[in-house]
Amino acid sequence: MNHSTQGEQNWWRGAAIYQVYVRSFADGDGDGTGDLAGVRAKLPYLADLGIDAIWFNPWYPSPMDDGGYDVSDYRDIEPVFGTLTEAEKLIEEAHTLGIRIIIDIVPNHCSDEHPWFTAALAAGPDSLERERFWFRRGRGEHGELPPNNWRSRFGGPAWTRVTEPDGAPGEWFLHLYSSRQPDLNWTNPDVADEFEDILRFWFNRGVDGFRIDVADGLVKADGLPDVTDPDGPLPYSDVDGVHEIYRAWRRIADGYPDRRIFVGEMWLPDPARFAMYLRPDELHSGFNFDFLSCPWDARRLREVITATLATHAPVHAPATWVLSNHDVTRHVTRYGRADTSFSFADRQHLAPTDRELGIRRARAAALLTLALPGGVYIYQGEELGLAEVEDLPDEVRQDPVFTRTAGADIGRDGCRVPIPWAGDAPPFGFNTTGTAPWLPQPAEWSAHTVERQTGDPDSMLELYRRALRLRAGRPDGPIEWLAGQPSGVLAFTRGDGFACVVNLSPGPVPLPAHREVLLASGPVTQTLPPDTTVWLRI
Repeated sequence: MNHSTQGEQNWWRGAAIYQVYVRSFADGDGDGTGDLAGVRAKLPYLADLGIDAIWFNPWYPSPMDDGGYDVSDYRDIEPVFGTLTEAEKLIEEAHTLGIRIIIDIVPNHCSDEHPWFTAALAAGPDSLERERFWFRRGRGEHGELPPNNWRSRFGGPAWTRVTEPDGAPGEWFLHLYSSRQPDLNWTNPDVADEFEDILRFWFNRGVDGFRIDVADGLVKADGLPDVTDPDGPLPYSDVDGVHEIYRAWRRIADGYPDRRIFVGEMWLPDPARFAMYLRPDELHSGFNFDFLSCPWDARRLREVITATLATHAPVHAPATWVLSNHDVTRHVTRYGRADTSFSFADRQHLAPTDRELGIRRARAAALLTLALPGGVYIYQGEELGLAEVEDLPDEVRQDPVFTRTAGADIGRDGCRVPIPWAGDAPPFGFNTTGTAPWLPQPAEWSAHTVERQTGDPDSMLELYRRALRLRAGRPDGPIEWLAGQPSGVLAFTRGDGFACVVNLSPGPVPLPAHREVLLASGPVTQTLPPDTTVWLRI
């Protein structure tokens, strides 16, 4: 990392950020669930990997209806994970190793166990407590129909009717996700004040930034109108008023002497609308889901990369590149399929997968991603080449998507299976007590443990370590596409003689003239085999 003052202030622009899903990373107390003690013990592993920051999925107290995205207290730590004191120690220890900490904030909704919501239920209709949420009378003769036709993103209606304190069927409340995640009403000043205070609470404890869950969803259209065109603008996504919220948040972040940052989660179809969130007085960066969703195809990838860089240039924001996260099918699995794209509409569960092909392409994709200008996110386990676990027994699945769709969508548990660290059998060093993890690990993961891969020059783990080391020392110049490449080849330079060449065609292609091969995702001679990436000095 560049530790000049300017480099320190702009650390986020080119950072390699590692996503930790706490429940599945490492289990320090041996109860089968990952925790902060486990993360603290593995900080040297992450420092050795070569990352600049860790992003934690929500670590707050939660009933875990949606993996912690149903928060019951935004100023404490889930007891299963540890304590607030432990979190403060973790932040301090990470900083000592040169690793910054980004935590998730969930401002669109909270848990139905949050004190605000339990108070709203008890207070009844027309109360001040209910104005912090979206309580509405139903339609129909007796209010028996939902207030509008909005659908939950987890399946089913986006409204649930409550039983009033007197026992009568009463108002409905809005939840764009699980019925245990009531949406907060951002027109209420209590909500804005509360979250500004939450930001300061964690910034004052040394947190370096926030990943904002559903960053486009906080503001709803006036009057909560019906959705008339599911393919058009939605009345609960990307409504203009959301930008005022982030301007206020940015002022708070900029009030700290060292750079604190925001990264937004916005799944938006319009790149120009996306870029509005990244204006200089709003969020610092946003996840690039077009790249994640893109199939393994040279023309389409080049289009997405070019469009991404063009979208970010006018607002002077760095792009962020990501291949996997806790919500999507792991890319080792996606890249081994006939259709290598990703869509929530069809997650292609149990589609035939060529695992070896998926691994080869995942290695190539890693080097492509790490060669691009901007920041990069690495989801825990991708550096081990882990695949999606698609054959989990129904009885262990915990994702509300599985239950709300009655099993039609098997959900996201398959990318959340705990990490294999060592040994030949589960729990693969996830804990030292031998307790079964909260989701079962496949036996074949014995080949993917950190222990097995460390020191093996051909392993995925050592490829990531070498790539991250080289990336850290490279100047962050702009992309220039190399002209005259064969069909199916992506090739670009990045200032100072660095070139990246990716062969997505079915046959080998000649390498461009070069002085040195810096790193390759697979064996390379004077030609570059299919599904292989090489970094060159030219």
